[in-house]
Amino acid sequence: MTSRPLIILSCALLLAACGSSTRWDHSTDQHIVRRGETLFSIAWRYGKTADDLARWNRLGDGSLIYPGQVLRLTPAGNASAGGNTPQRSLPTIPAQAPPAWAWPTPGRINVEFGGKPGTGTGVLINGKAGQPVYAAASGSVVYAGSGLIGYGQLIILKHNDTYLSAYGYNASLLVKEGQSIKKGQQIATMGEGPERKPRLHFEIRRNGKPVNPRQFLPAS
Repeated sequence: MTSRPLIILSCALLLAACGSSTRWDHSTDQHIVRRGETLFSIAWRYGKTADDLARWNRLGDGSLIYPGQVLRLTPAGNASAGGNTPQRSLPTIPAQAPPAWAWPTPGRINVEFGGKPGTGTGVLINGKAGQPVYAAASGSVVYAGSGLIGYGQLIILKHNDTYLSAYGYNASLLVKEGQSIKKGQQIATMGEGPERKPRLHFEIRRNGKPVNPRQFLPAS
């Protein structure tokens, strides 16, 4: 009579242990690749650059990642990663000039950079459900999907080795990963953001870090 509760407790503890092992990342220094992720989406999540992740993990062009693969999020020898060897300096990637930006959709900025609701890493632009969303500059699609929590259906464009832009909370995506995009080309339609209001999350990142889009967008 007393063995059954012990068996149930043991099973519960085993399930809890298994569940904890399936988390996206086990530390701030590693990430376990999940199905559907790309190097750009992983880099975006942690505020890194895809080029850095590729170099730190010796991935070449970074295209060959697979579910279950463990990726470093810091350089080899980084003290925070528990390395015992001095950190070797990596070659610096020369900064490239920003493109000439345009507004990604007509509307007023309702939530400023760093504000809430939203992720705080971009601005929220008010609009109407279904209105066109345009590429703010020419580039290539490095991510198109809904796998990044907090962004809804998201598109990330790479403009050069320094600058990326992102377009979140879309109702529909009109482009695919790998596609070359011209400035002003429609890439999506506006969906609902926080508070179930039609909004576009627009973000610019420089070397993996979010920056205020207002410093780049033309006066409206």
